[in-house]
Amino acid sequence: MKQRKFLNTIIAFSFLVGGTLLVTNCEVDETQKVANLTNLVMSDEFDVDGAPDPDLWGYDLGDGTAQGLPAGWGNNELQVYTDSPDNVSVENGLLVITARQVGANQYTSARLTTQVNFDQQYGRFEARMRLPLGKGIWPAFWLLGNDCDENPWPQCGEIDVMEYLGDAPTVIFGSAHGPGYNGGDSISKEYDLGNDRFDTGFHVFGIEWGPDFINYYVDGDLYQQITPEITAEEAIEKDGITNPGEWVFNRPFYIIMNIAVGGDLPGAPNADTVFPQRMFVDYVRVYN
Repeated sequence: MKQRKFLNTIIAFSFLVGGTLLVTNCEVDETQKVANLTNLVMSDEFDVDGAPDPDLWGYDLGDGTAQGLPAGWGNNELQVYTDSPDNVSVENGLLVITARQVGANQYTSARLTTQVNFDQQYGRFEARMRLPLGKGIWPAFWLLGNDCDENPWPQCGEIDVMEYLGDAPTVIFGSAHGPGYNGGDSISKEYDLGNDRFDTGFHVFGIEWGPDFINYYVDGDLYQQITPEITAEEAIEKDGITNPGEWVFNRPFYIIMNIAVGGDLPGAPNADTVFPQRMFVDYVRVYN
């Protein structure tokens, strides 16, 4: 029987440099830093039907205005987030986040967050998920710095473990946002499954994160590493200034999972987009 674990044990974080990394469809430097992470400090296996565990998960609600953003969550998105069972529930061992159409250009969805109950600095964050499908559908599994209320984005930092556009079902992308490299200028890389699709089966999306690197994985394949040197170089190249590119991934971050609908990215749903659309989450686990 699956069970949820939420532990407070912290052990030393150790690094392995070198070795051969198996990557099936991406070029990766074999000298990249990787982490040896075996201590499970938080997991939700979603084995109790009903609402998600309130001791771990909370919700961002509404259209963003309550959070001080323009309506549409700063991206002209169309959904309103709720905590209704119509939009979020645990069923048969899975967390189900559902985007629904409720009127002409009107949609509801859910955005779960651990901001109040769990954050961590460094470690491995991963989730096993099956993704939705369709133009205008934008699910994400991502992290924000826990001081965003006092230290506004992008200074607080954002790590996008997995983002996906529903009209490109073979491709996900991982990104990092900070001062000088954010929004459309974030540091980002795609991972293409090739002949497979993310909406037809479950895949594990994860990062391993240390003081001077963030590694991005799909099903254990390392496809991207971001370092302080990369953030500085990226910001200088894009903005032509030497001060940005600060490495802001040196504080605890919390988890967010959601399905957005429409907006500047990924664009509005079209006639081929079928509702409801669902994202299924088998587990979320964090190691240190």
